Amino acid sequence: MNVDTSKMNGGHTYESNYIEENTKDNRISLIFTLKEEVGALAKVLRIFEERGVSLTHIESRPSRLNKDEYQFFINLDKSTVALDEIVKCLRQDIGATVHELSRDKKKDAVPWFPRTIQELDKFANQILSYGAELDADHPGFTDPVYRARRKEFADIAFNYKHGQPIPRVTYSEEEKKTWGTVFKELKSLYPTHACYEHNHVFPLLEKYCGYNENNIPQLEDISNFLQTCTGFRLRPVAGLLSSRDFLAGLAFRVFHSTQYIRHWSKPMYTPEPDVCHELLGHAPLFADPSFAQFSQEIGLASLGAPDEYIEMLATVYWFTAEFGLCKQDDKIKAYGAGLLSSFGELQYCLTDKPDLKTFEPEKTARQKYPITEFQPVYFIAESFEDAKEKVRKFAATIPRPFSVRYNPYTQSIEVLDNVQQLKNLADCINSEIGILCCALRKLE
Repeated sequence: MNVDTSKMNGGHTYESNYIEENTKDNRISLIFTLKEEVGALAKVLRIFEERGVSLTHIESRPSRLNKDEYQFFINLDKSTVALDEIVKCLRQDIGATVHELSRDKKKDAVPWFPRTIQELDKFANQILSYGAELDADHPGFTDPVYRARRKEFADIAFNYKHGQPIPRVTYSEEEKKTWGTVFKELKSLYPTHACYEHNHVFPLLEKYCGYNENNIPQLEDISNFLQTCTGFRLRPVAGLLSSRDFLAGLAFRVFHSTQYIRHWSKPMYTPEPDVCHELLGHAPLFADPSFAQFSQEIGLASLGAPDEYIEMLATVYWFTAEFGLCKQDDKIKAYGAGLLSSFGELQYCLTDKPDLKTFEPEKTARQKYPITEFQPVYFIAESFEDAKEKVRKFAATIPRPFSVRYNPYTQSIEVLDNVQQLKNLADCINSEIGILCCALRKLE
């Protein structure tokens, strides 16, 4: 999690001093590393106390790079923060290594974004909560065995680099039993509640990726399968990424997936995304070309976007890829992963209880939503193609001084901000049109 002061993108210098600002709950997050010595943490806490800074959350873990160091993740109330002064004190007075999480940029500067798929390694570990750290109301909070297991999964993700095979996990009988309970209940609803695309792909996952009631599929097998279908791939992640970082992964057709499973005491409930949510809800639709393109469009729209538009795009994603409904054969079907992985909400969303609205990104992006209860509002898309076109038009309104294009041959983002880039794009389009015209003539 090294910090670069700037990145060169297409001839432009983009600031990338990383601080995570959460505008919804007035919070700033950062990570710092301390040597394990008497009084070190007390000195840090004194810095915050002397400046009247409110700490809303703090957690720690041993550093994975140095056994003599500890890493701390903290949330601050940004209304009380003199951030530059605090970072300076941590570095100069305490000798802490500060790993700042997101982008505290100068006015009008374009936020840094990855240009190659390998650069996803730079933020994949900059998570907003550690996988091994659980809130007090989590079903596994008081279970030391479960907490240790979660750390195992977090360590796998922390050590993963692009291009490596995703490490295989030997799941316990307890974990497989939990998966089996969820799998059996949800599969009984899919024929009547899930969209056509999900139901079309699901048997293929059973055939080729080991989906069944008694087996938790491996991320590596599913990732390989998805790549043959649409070029999408999975990447293990230790916890929740910021919206900007998560969406940036989609631009490369990369989905950051958890590998751990919910606590066995409540198999039908999870307070955060787990392997049931990822593999039963998200993975099947990434094998569908239209949905894969729709997901990538949202990711591409996020690259270099101002913070307020990241929040809007994240909300659009919430009401589509997570909790979206669509029309098929004059019926309403679910395609959002949050619905397809929740037995209770999958039933609820198709009743007359929630408020159903037409998907319009400009309006959807401003809709408030709860995260701990069934959604009171759902948005209905006419089709994935229709949703994709609407998102594309919405993306055109995002203020940034360039357009971007994903090059699948180099797995990189091309910034279209000069004449030569546009000529190269025109040549590619001309070549594709030539192929299309030739194929049409042969059909005639």
